[in-house]
Parts: sequence; structure tokens; C-alpha cells
Amino acid sequence: MPGASLLFGVASLVFGIIVMIFPKILNYLVGIYLILVGLIAILSR
Repeated sequence: MPGASLLFGVASLVFGIIVMIFPKILNYLVGIYLILVGLIAILSR
């Protein structure tokens, strides 16, 4: 998936900015991010 690295880069930037603004939401963002990365890895096979 050639666009996956761009997607992960943009997602990382957005999550980083949100965490800087709302530090308490970090746990939810990490959980959502890990679920999405896992789903994309499974579905790409």
C-alpha cells in the first residue's frame, strides 16, 4: 500500500497535535491508533 506511509504520517501529526492540546485524551488516541494500524495490517494481507 503506497499511500499507507502518508496516511500514518498524517495520523501521527494529527494525534500529536491533539495530545498537546488535550493530554488526557492520549489513552484513547493510542488505543484507536493501534486498532486502526492492526486492522490495516490484517486487511492488507
